[in-house]
Amino acid sequence: MGQPARIALASCDPYPLVADDEEPLRIALRQRGYAVVDPAWDADFDWSSCAAVLIRCTWDYQTRCDEFLAWCERVSAVTLLLHGPRIVRWNVDKRYLAQLEQRGVPIADTTWLAGHDADLEARLTTAVRSWERGFLKPVVGANASDTLRFVCGAGGVASAIAHVRSHAGAFMLQPYLKAVESQGELSIIVIDGEPSHAIRKVPAAGDYRVQEDWGARDEPWQADAAALALARKALAAANAILGERLLYGRVDLLTSDAGYVLNELELVEPALFFRHSTETAERLAAALVARIRDARVLTTSS
Repeated sequence: MGQPARIALASCDPYPLVADDEEPLRIALRQRGYAVVDPAWDADFDWSSCAAVLIRCTWDYQTRCDEFLAWCERVSAVTLLLHGPRIVRWNVDKRYLAQLEQRGVPIADTTWLAGHDADLEARLTTAVRSWERGFLKPVVGANASDTLRFVCGAGGVASAIAHVRSHAGAFMLQPYLKAVESQGELSIIVIDGEPSHAIRKVPAAGDYRVQEDWGARDEPWQADAAALALARKALAAANAILGERLLYGRVDLLTSDAGYVLNELELVEPALFFRHSTETAERLAAALVARIRDARVLTTSS
């Protein structure tokens, strides 16, 4: 009897402790007859030995984005990679939000800036004129790295300008949505195009960062009709742009004065919070196995 086919859950080194949340997915895949490994994406590993590679906890890619994108291309050439290079390339740069907004998906008022912009000071000053506080986020980044919350007075604006100029990459400038401090970020986990479960990530007192690394906590959340409608609208827009059905994702929402806005549509390596729903792990395992079977049929018929 041969060895079971392998599925790789691509991770990073050092292995993130919070990735232990992936265990329900490992169990669900093993129950379907697969061996599960979780090598770092940049490890010396034979990716072609796997029936599929699922990008999961590659949480250091943002500092080596070009290298990570090249890795995606190499892996997708030898096995089934989900998500594939086209989706990853589109999603790692948060300017995808502008494309979703053009298709009617509400996002916070956003100005796109870069340190080399000749009119940076004028554009930033004009954008924040009616705001109490502003927020800067790099267009390529993760874990709230290089973000800045600032007061929109003279000193705060000067610090914001200096912050953008001190970084090589581009930034998105938005009004700071204070509701994040009390309500947190609201996330709907989506499997194979359909919402599965939802959670609320609440930052430490007075903070805005909703990641565990910064002391945030998470808990189950019952998404209401408006949140679910926005999630489906964002997914439909992404599907139309990308031309393919997404296997998994996480729709992150914040609350503005006008209602929910899309904060991010995470399609590369989102934490899926299986600890709050083992059913979601089962659904992802089943959907992944179906994709593997479909890929085999295509390979056999071609």
